[in-house]
Amino acid sequence: MAENEPLYVDIGDSSKPAEIESYCMSCGENGTTRILLTKVPHFREIILMAFECPHCGLKNNEVRSGGAIAEKGVRFECKVETAADLDRQLVKSDSALIVFKELDLEIPAKNGSLTTVEGIVSHAREDLAAQQPVRKAMDPAVYARIEEIIDTLRSYVEDGRPFTIVVDDPAGNSYIENLKFPADDPQLLITHYERSKQDNINLALAAADDDDGANNDDDNAKEEGDKEKEAKLHTGTKTQDADVVAPDEVITFPANCSSCNAPSETRMHMISIPHFKNVIIMSTACDHCGYKSNEVKSGGAISERGRRITLKLEDAEDLSRDILKSETCGLQIPEIDLELHSGTLGGRFTTVEGILTQVKNELNLNAGPFMAGDSSTGDRREKFKGFLGRLDDVIEGRIRPCTLILDDPLANSHLQNLYAPDPDPNMTIEDYDRTWDQNEDLGLNDVVLEGYEEAEQAKQKKEREEADKQNNAETA
Repeated sequence: MAENEPLYVDIGDSSKPAEIESYCMSCGENGTTRILLTKVPHFREIILMAFECPHCGLKNNEVRSGGAIAEKGVRFECKVETAADLDRQLVKSDSALIVFKELDLEIPAKNGSLTTVEGIVSHAREDLAAQQPVRKAMDPAVYARIEEIIDTLRSYVEDGRPFTIVVDDPAGNSYIENLKFPADDPQLLITHYERSKQDNINLALAAADDDDGANNDDDNAKEEGDKEKEAKLHTGTKTQDADVVAPDEVITFPANCSSCNAPSETRMHMISIPHFKNVIIMSTACDHCGYKSNEVKSGGAISERGRRITLKLEDAEDLSRDILKSETCGLQIPEIDLELHSGTLGGRFTTVEGILTQVKNELNLNAGPFMAGDSSTGDRREKFKGFLGRLDDVIEGRIRPCTLILDDPLANSHLQNLYAPDPDPNMTIEDYDRTWDQNEDLGLNDVVLEGYEEAEQAKQKKEREEADKQNNAETA
C-alpha cells in the first residue's frame, strides 16, 4: 500500500476486499473471510467482514467500528411511518441495544451489522421464530405471547404499521440515516449522553475493581502529566506569568487526527474581531494523511440574549464579507430552502462565499454517496441534484437578491458590516430573548447565578457547629 493511500475508502469505490483463510467453527475446515475497510457517509469508518465456508455452506457477516470510541454515548429514536423509513440505512455496533418501544421488546448488544431498519425488524422476527417449536412444546403460554410479537413485527413491514425503534449505543458508534440531511429530521431524535461507570466497564474503558489506592496513583500520575503538558503547552511569546497567554501567542497541544487517528498537532490562537469580541481559532493539520480542519469558538462570556442577523445578498461584494459562524449558530437561505441547524459545520471563520462552498462540499462528501448508491430513489437523486444547482446559483451570483439569516441563541456569531461604524443598509440585527427550550438545550436552566455566597456561608457555619459539637463530646 502506498504511503499516502487512504486506509478507509468511501462506499462505492472500486477497492476490493481483502481475503484471508479462516477456520470454520461449524465443520472444522477452512473457509474464506473477506474484509473491507470503508466509510459510512456523514458517520465514520467501519470494518465489514463476511465469512463463507465452501465445505458446509456456513455464512455470516459482521460490522465493527474502525474508529476510536466516541467521547459520548448516542441514542437514536426513529419514528417509522412510511416505506422510505424502512429503507433507512442503519449501522449497529456490537455494543448497541435495540428497542421496539410499542412492543417493549429489547434486543441486547451482540454482533454489529450494516443493514436497514427493515433488516433489523426481519432479523428480530427470524430470531424469535427460530425457537418457537420448542416453546410450543415446553410452554404454550410463552409460545402464544411470542407469536403475537412475531405477528406485530410482520405487520411493521408488510402492512406499514407505524412503530418506534431505538438504538442505544454507549460507544457512540451506531447510526440511523437522516433522510432530511443536512437539515434536522423530524422523525429522528438523536441524543448524546455521558457514559455511566458501568458503561465504561462494559466497553473496557475502566477496570471493574478500581480501589482507592489505584485511584490515588492515577490522580498523582494525572497531576504529573498535567504539569508536563503545561510545560510543553506554551510555545509562542514568553510572558512573566506562565498562566497568562500573550495576545500574539500560538498554543500547540497534541491530539489525534479525526480522519486517520494518527498523532497530530492542534494550534490555537486568540484574535479580536473589530466591532465584535475575542474569538479562539483552532487548526489541525495531519502530516500522515494530509487532513486539515479548523474551528472557531467564542472567547467571551455568554450573552444575555440571542441574536439574529439578516443580510440581503445583492452583489459579489456581499459574498466577500467576513463571517464568523459559531457552533451554536443556525444558517438559512429561504429562497433555496437551505437551513442548517445549530451544530452543523461547527464553528467557522471565513467569508459568505466560503461558508456556502463548505456547505456544498459537506453535502457532496457526506450525502453524495447515499444519493448516488442503489439505496437512493430517482426522485431523491433529482431533488438533491436540483438543490445543489440552486446552491451553485447563489455562490455564482445567478440568484439575486437572496437572504442570508444567521440565528445564534448565544450571540457569538458575526457578519462584517461594510459601512462600520455606521449602520449597514442591507443588514439588520435583532436581539431577542431566548426561549426556555433554547436555554435547556444550552444547559443554562441549570446554572445558578445568585445565592452562592449565602449558601457557602451557611455551609461553613454548619461545619463549624458540627466541629464544636464533636470537640465538646470528646472533652466530656
